[in-house]
Amino acid sequence: MASHHRMSAGQGKKKVQVSFVIRDEIERYHRSGVNALQFDSILSRLYSAGRDSIIRIWNTHGNKDPYILSMEHHTDWVNDVVLCCQGRTLISASSDTTVKVWNAHKGFCMSTLRTHKDYVKALAYARDKEQVASAGLDRSIFLWDVNTLTALTASNNLVTTSSLNGNKDSIYSLAMNPPGTVIVSGSTEKILRVWDPRTCQKLMKLKGHTDNVKALVLNKDGTQCLSGSSDGTIRLWSIGQQRCITTFRVHEEGVWALQTNEAFTTVYSGGRDRKIWATDIRNPQDRILVCEEKAPVLKLELSHLDQSSTLWVATTDSCIKKWPLKNVNTRLSGDYDNENITPLYTQADFTVKGGPSIRQYYVLNDKRHIITKDTDDCVAVWDVLTGKKTDNLGKVDYEEEIKRHFKMVYVPNWFSVDLKTGLLTIHLDESDCFAGWMSARDLGINVSADGSDTKLNIGNELLQALLEHWPKRHIYENQDMVNGVSDKSDMRDPLFSVPGHAPVIFSEVGGRTLFRLLCRDAGGETEQMLLNETVPSWVVDVVVHGGLAHTHMSCSTHSGSSSITYSRKLMDGWKL
Repeated sequence: MASHHRMSAGQGKKKVQVSFVIRDEIERYHRSGVNALQFDSILSRLYSAGRDSIIRIWNTHGNKDPYILSMEHHTDWVNDVVLCCQGRTLISASSDTTVKVWNAHKGFCMSTLRTHKDYVKALAYARDKEQVASAGLDRSIFLWDVNTLTALTASNNLVTTSSLNGNKDSIYSLAMNPPGTVIVSGSTEKILRVWDPRTCQKLMKLKGHTDNVKALVLNKDGTQCLSGSSDGTIRLWSIGQQRCITTFRVHEEGVWALQTNEAFTTVYSGGRDRKIWATDIRNPQDRILVCEEKAPVLKLELSHLDQSSTLWVATTDSCIKKWPLKNVNTRLSGDYDNENITPLYTQADFTVKGGPSIRQYYVLNDKRHIITKDTDDCVAVWDVLTGKKTDNLGKVDYEEEIKRHFKMVYVPNWFSVDLKTGLLTIHLDESDCFAGWMSARDLGINVSADGSDTKLNIGNELLQALLEHWPKRHIYENQDMVNGVSDKSDMRDPLFSVPGHAPVIFSEVGGRTLFRLLCRDAGGETEQMLLNETVPSWVVDVVVHGGLAHTHMSCSTHSGSSSITYSRKLMDGWKL
């Protein structure tokens, strides 16, 4: 079934929220787990992606710092990546519901495919015909011609794609053989579904697993398939006979990752039990424990360099390790004692370290500062209004620090916090954003000429800071002019500043991302155009028209009682 899809950043009718991430300018380490790996044997480069939304490129040659660069555009977990076109193009799939096409060598995003309606969990690649398939929680499988995708431009962004329908449940795994004659999907339905991608016809269903199918590998001619499941088994299927030939019971818990050698004679497997097994597909009793990881295994990638094979292993602790395989085949075919479960290797050849991820947070009473604890048990203090970490407290008592930082002040909740990427993401939405008022004195700001304390709306102040670099003149183009000059007296500089590298994200509430940019780039030509389309009216009202910007409360005392008066004066020190 062919359908057309235009890639658009259109806002639609849904409510739009503004979010931003508090982080370092360059995030060199993965956080919260690595979901996907691809190895470029020509350049000895490793591509990795995971739950912090960032794809990274690593140099695996030599002993120097392996980090090369970060590829940033996604706003949620990156669940899978495939390297195409002899390593020139990378395709990525994310929980932000998009599939993205990247220039792999230069590391920039060329185009975004917004066809999926839910998390995109898996990709499959037919190398011989440069075709990629994508699938996820919306139960749909889409087929993409890579050469068409790499030719897309901002003006020419109409994509024709085929879709395979019929899955009853969320898809978590996908496989296609190199010639692109067979495609297999695995899902929470516990069965494998098989299609012919050339005709989009359903071929069969394969039943046997008792839990989610998390990993799939097809042999070259598409006659056999291996599947790994959360039920702890690996199954070998004959596509021709439409049945399971062998069930491998080598793991104690769920199998989440599979790789096979080119000849489809050895399967490497890993998962929740942290063990990496090599099993002879023809003689399943011949197996060897290659190594044992310190955390559950999320992905395996087999690489071939200089006549030797190695296995890259990605885990939930964000580390990536390279394990040797030089003795595996000789031991598999020899008289190896299968009862001896001592790992063949205990030392990895190469390690790409992971970073800690924030696991707990507490918003202090001032509704400005947040105390967090990460996976290394380090405690830190963050300032939402300036988008920065203000204190690194180290390995101290988290609960005690919360008590120590307590202040006798009441400010309503005006933002929400999200830890899904392992970093602090702050969400602002229309219903709560303007609930928080604080006195200028408490904020350490003197904005009143007469010395009286002034109440400031902190949600408004943060929005001003996030969009500080967005030129707002276009809003005034059609307004009445006074003596040839539009009245911009209400516009002012923000009282706070957010780091220019902070990602700012506009998304539908509980839905898809509409636009992501760095705070400092809001003045760029393309960014301005997309911001004009995307910034919701409730944000425009305050950031451009000053809807709440200058509606401040000045607190003065009359006859011993406090009265709050609303004023539309330009505060002392506020300038255009």
